[in-house]
Amino acid sequence: MKIEDAIQQKEFQNEYVKLAINLMYTSSSLNVHQQRYFRQFGLTVPQYNILRILRGQKENPIGVNNLGGRMIDQTSNTSRLVEKLRIKGLVDRQVCESDRRQAEVRITQKGLDLLEAIDVTISDVDNLFKGLNKEEAAQLNGLLDKLRSGDAFQ
Repeated sequence: MKIEDAIQQKEFQNEYVKLAINLMYTSSSLNVHQQRYFRQFGLTVPQYNILRILRGQKENPIGVNNLGGRMIDQTSNTSRLVEKLRIKGLVDRQVCESDRRQAEVRITQKGLDLLEAIDVTISDVDNLFKGLNKEEAAQLNGLLDKLRSGDAFQ
């Protein structure tokens, strides 16, 4: 569906304004789908993001501050999210030995098991992009990377 039809707007100031609105609309639609999807696992999108990052750390703990810098949504309250995951038994949080003001986080086996269950059905995400072939998806990824590397995003 064209953005013009989706938001019932025929004209835009220019193609850049149209692009910004199109990206925001698409991002919002993707976010709604992800919220519904991760809810079945008792997670929010930012909580899943934390677990995904921690899985990539293997056995190595990561500081809460560093974790926040690697998140997709960097406005999230990382400490609060980590605490909710700790209560669910999905992560361990310990005071850093070298700096007692810092906390280090590591994923638990229960967290790894949950991610494995999610991985089995995550192919549902592929369905969101079935309108694009692999080459088009790669091209769009390249264009989005190029967009973010511009001066306005620095």
